[in-house]
Amino acid sequence: DARAGLMPLDSAFAGWLRKSGKPVILVANKSEGRGGEAGRMEASRLGLGDAIAVSAEHGEGLGDLYDALAPLAAAKGEAAQEDGAIHEGEIEEDDEPKALQLAIVGRPNVGKSTLINQLIGEERMLTGPEAGITRDAIAIEWEHRGRAIRLVDTAGLRRRAKVVDKLEWLSTADTQRAIKYAQVVVLVLDSTDLLEKQDLAIARQVEEEGRALLIAVNKWDLVEDKQAALRKLADRLEISLPQCRGLKVIPLSARTGRGVDKLLDAAVALEKLWSTRITTSPLNRWLQVMEDSHPPPLVKGRRLKLRYMTQTKSRPPTFALFCNIPQEMPDSYLRYLVNGMRERFKLPGIPIRFVLRRSENPYAGRKPKKD
Repeated sequence: DARAGLMPLDSAFAGWLRKSGKPVILVANKSEGRGGEAGRMEASRLGLGDAIAVSAEHGEGLGDLYDALAPLAAAKGEAAQEDGAIHEGEIEEDDEPKALQLAIVGRPNVGKSTLINQLIGEERMLTGPEAGITRDAIAIEWEHRGRAIRLVDTAGLRRRAKVVDKLEWLSTADTQRAIKYAQVVVLVLDSTDLLEKQDLAIARQVEEEGRALLIAVNKWDLVEDKQAALRKLADRLEISLPQCRGLKVIPLSARTGRGVDKLLDAAVALEKLWSTRITTSPLNRWLQVMEDSHPPPLVKGRRLKLRYMTQTKSRPPTFALFCNIPQEMPDSYLRYLVNGMRERFKLPGIPIRFVLRRSENPYAGRKPKKD
């Protein structure tokens, strides 16, 4: 802290770092203006070279910090390439599955950090009764029953209109970034205040990003009538989140650990469903049954004709549906197909994407035959 100057604890840290033999970059934060110049000069007494003047709040001096980090990163990259080089005649094999990216999200003070501490079995995250203790998305490499998992603790998300502080705005952006790059997202609810408007907004954001969503109801030990609470939650999900029909709900208590063991098993199983691939033949047989049960509606006097469909990618499952007039396909019929697919292929709560494409007319461009 350039404004506070050199403190005894700074000297203790510097002595420990010198013994480690690792490269050290000395940074004097809060150096905006001239208020931190004296503290920056005083930092040279630590024996770690000249301090780089930065201001984390205003973004000043980050270019100088980048210049100091760049050669160290380049040297580490070259060493990694030499260590991982494949010699001639050798084959590189990597049969281990990649780590499951699991983000824990929710409103402030619902117990996200407490849940992660309970999962990993140690007090890694700072917790407390105050809301807003977690400010950044913090990733923890972990393993559950042989499966590598990357747990990401995130800052609580409030309604956009209530976010006025710059630091909270940055924390919100960090949480949204964690959702974007996750594979499975656990939405933590407070059992004493189930599924508020902000919870629904977070769930819709997860669905729009195409991530697999899992609901964890925390503080379950405080609920007296548990069956009534589950029915109320199921009804609210059915009405307010029809695009995520079939979401799995895990009641638990992060404080006592009850029900926490079921959460990771459900997340791993959900990630497999999220990566589902369906071959074309059963897809088109199912499509024919759906069309026979409920034919597409007439549009401007013309009948919508569903030609065929195929899966183009997974994670989330995405399907190309070929029809004669895709621009006129009503949303209600697409929801009918999505819900039918979830039921037929056992994909509860998984976001499903349909890409409508126009089927080509086989007679287009042909010249009529002469008699």
